[in-house]
Amino acid sequence: MAQPDSLIRDISPPATRRSSVQTQRLTPSVEHQGTRRIRSGCKDVDDGELEPTLAAVEAGKAEVREHLEYFARHLSAVKRASPQPTISITEFRNLYKRNHNAHGHHFVIHQHDHPISGVHYDLRLQFSETSSVSWAIPYGLPGNANSVRPNRMAIETRVHNLWQKNNLIESASHATGSLLIWDTGEYEVLESRTRQTHNTDDEHSGGDDQPERAAESQNGRLRVAFQSRHIHLRLNGARLPPGYTIALRLPSQNDAGKQPRRKRRRLEPGSAVESTKRHLASFKDDDDSGSDNDQSETASIMTSNVDAAMASESEGEDATIRANNAYPGATNSIGSLHQRHWLLRLDLGNSGFSKARSGNDEGRWIGPWTPFFVRGRDYERSVVTGRLADDVMADEDVDMFVGRKMWRPILE
Repeated sequence: MAQPDSLIRDISPPATRRSSVQTQRLTPSVEHQGTRRIRSGCKDVDDGELEPTLAAVEAGKAEVREHLEYFARHLSAVKRASPQPTISITEFRNLYKRNHNAHGHHFVIHQHDHPISGVHYDLRLQFSETSSVSWAIPYGLPGNANSVRPNRMAIETRVHNLWQKNNLIESASHATGSLLIWDTGEYEVLESRTRQTHNTDDEHSGGDDQPERAAESQNGRLRVAFQSRHIHLRLNGARLPPGYTIALRLPSQNDAGKQPRRKRRRLEPGSAVESTKRHLASFKDDDDSGSDNDQSETASIMTSNVDAAMASESEGEDATIRANNAYPGATNSIGSLHQRHWLLRLDLGNSGFSKARSGNDEGRWIGPWTPFFVRGRDYERSVVTGRLADDVMADEDVDMFVGRKMWRPILE
């Protein structure tokens, strides 16, 4: 196959800034851009055989026919022993095969260390046979029921293609940083506790709509909940605790009516700070988003992402992708809009927590699992391969990568 000219394309928003100086400094050799010799230990191929790199596939510069076999082979070859939970390659294959249909309900959480937007976590939820709706969560999923910062920002991004690459991939390149699978599995969409109580009463009174609701697919429930702008989502993965449930809500002031327009003016690197300040000044936090600490977190998130997001809009992305908010191979039939800011928090009731009424823990939330904290790229490992971000970089021959600094975990 022909080798690609460039890998300067984003994995998930925002895109890289494409100055000629940066491109010359960061872009690796052509041999490493497009093809590489398969590592010793890969099955079904001879050592030394050339095939596309993971980065080339992820950037849309190369295609593979049997994507599951391609990714399973690569991930199996680099799998490591890990002190954190992992799944086997067989489980990885079976998870894909179960959900390779119109009613699939696959999810993946990627840890992405992007050179411009920095470390963040991408949540992707399958809603059709080919497509997944996606959010970028700067600080990862919450794991402490009693946190003083219960709310997280979840920024809606492009609709991704599931099976060609996005839900299955771990990769690294100078242009896009490292990407690893933090957790993966299947999701359930739950009703709010108020709605559950109401439905229980309907069951006792012989409600006619119960069989229809029970037969509805999980991705069908996701579509309905997404349109209502309020999603109660249980993630049945390998890393997250059993019963782990979050609530995603889109505040009315953040509910844009159409895709944002492309910025007419190209931003110079030094102008991103001013754009960020203007965006922050116009942003109003949700009325019940929490304490001053929550507002401070929101400001911090937007400071670290808005400049890169605006740069993405100004860098001439393909008009079709921008208009449809979907990458090639995906169809935005769910009505996703780019860069809408959702609020995400633990769904304490559906996660099994209740507030203690007495004793030493009076007033605190008590539940079935102990708190966990997302600690970032130097600690978090892939749930498939057991690798750290630096391991992914090394395995993909990415040297001297310069990431964005200042990311700090939420440990309170």
